[in-house]
This record gives sequence, structure tokens and C-alpha cells, in this order.
Amino acid sequence: MEEQKDTKISITIPTNAYFMSGIRDFTLTMIKNTTNFSEKWAFRFQSVVDELCNNAIEYGSAPGSDIRIIFNHKKDDYLEIAIEDTGTGKKKTNAEGLKKIYQDRKEPGYQFTGIRGRGLVKIVGEWTDEIKFEDRPEGGIKVTVKKFLKDARFNEAGIQKKENTLILNS
Repeated sequence: MEEQKDTKISITIPTNAYFMSGIRDFTLTMIKNTTNFSEKWAFRFQSVVDELCNNAIEYGSAPGSDIRIIFNHKKDDYLEIAIEDTGTGKKKTNAEGLKKIYQDRKEPGYQFTGIRGRGLVKIVGEWTDEIKFEDRPEGGIKVTVKKFLKDARFNEAGIQKKENTLILNS
């Protein structure tokens, strides 16, 4: 039997926060079963997916439309998650505008003035290795994040391997 090396799963849900508990559970289970992440990092990546989905629901897609979550796992290489909205939500922006918001808020000394607005930078940006913003041809934005699984990348994320054991630095 040949071992599968790549897994791609696409899930479409209505723009309703009710469905997020299933996505949270699925994300955590997938990470625990396909990566060497410690439980702490599995929960962090679950929070990344949660933040991106909630943003797509709240800002990118109008009630009654959908968002799509695409999980792409390349065994022993990376875990990539893409979230797509329809562009019909209350905040009209494009990929370049969202990228600018992200870059501005990432600047040292940026003053967050409200209790919201930190998730994209403080959760998504700090707990992933790559983030990409793209306009979708049919409308909306696709945000793709990637977390590398190779040993060299673990060191950058505060994760290291020691004698076949994965150790997460606090």
C-alpha cells in the first residue's frame, strides 16, 4: 500500500459563526494527526484558522453567502490553510488594502486603540511562517497561511527536535 504524501481538503460553510465549532474541531484533529506539532502549537494553529474564518465571516462575506476553508498538507514539509470570502461583506477592500492594513499594524510602535483588530497581526502573523493575500477572480479575498514542518523551520518557530522527541520552547 502506497503512503499518501499530500492531502487537500476543501470545506465550504455558510457565513454563520455557528459552524465554526466544527471547523475548530476538524482543524485541531487534522493538525494532531498529520504533524509533529506539540499540543500548544496545535491549539495556536487552530486559533489562526479561527481568526481567519471569523474575519471572512464578519467582514468579507454577507449573510447568506459562504466562505471556503482549504487545508493543504504536504507530509513532512508544510501545512497550508487558505480562507476565501466572497467580497460581499460590510468591509469592502481588496487584497492590496488588506495587505496594507496588515503591514501597518505589524510596524513596531503601532498603537492598537480598541479592544479588537489585533488578530491578523498578533495571532495569524506571529504563529505562521508565510501569509499571502490575493484577490479572487470571482470577487473576494483569499488569505493563505503556511507553517513549515521541516526541522530547520521548527527552530524559527521555537520548536526543536531532540533525539526523536519534539520539544516546544515556551
